[in-house]
Amino acid sequence: MLLKKRKREGAEINGSSMADIAFLLLIFFLVTTTINVDTGIGMVLPPPLDEEVDPPPIRERNLMNILVNAQGLILMDEQPVSINEVKDKLIEFIDNPTNNEELSISPEAAIVSLKTQRETPYNIYIDMLDEVMSAYKDLRDAASRSNYGVEYARLVENSPQQEQIKDMYPKKISIAEPDS
Repeated sequence: MLLKKRKREGAEINGSSMADIAFLLLIFFLVTTTINVDTGIGMVLPPPLDEEVDPPPIRERNLMNILVNAQGLILMDEQPVSINEVKDKLIEFIDNPTNNEELSISPEAAIVSLKTQRETPYNIYIDMLDEVMSAYKDLRDAASRSNYGVEYARLVENSPQQEQIKDMYPKKISIAEPDS
């Protein structure tokens, strides 16, 4: 007697639950993934002025005009400077240790005006803003060290000491609208 071999059926994997597994994995990755959000430049803007009230007069002596053109060249009071010189010139302008007639009367009166052209590269604008902020940080750190023996950042947040240093060196930065 000859035994006939039966043809075997091919093994199949049941795929009915694959859609469920894919859906569960999708939900898992959506829930556990964090999305980085660019927060931009953190600056506290002053409240808007009343339209009926005229802005206070500003003495030309107390205003440091910084212009960054489309090629990234920097002009401070119409004098070309490199980005490495900006912080030192700002510290000298704001603090005015020699009572120079061309520099600000006092740190409280000093205003830094930063103006760019529309074609100015963004990284140069950010570098300039960093230099301005760094100048104020250095001035505040020096005042804090001389008065309290610690850096400004180590003072207790919103303490009278920190407020006194803020009042000594208030950040008066004007970011002017770019020219067309």
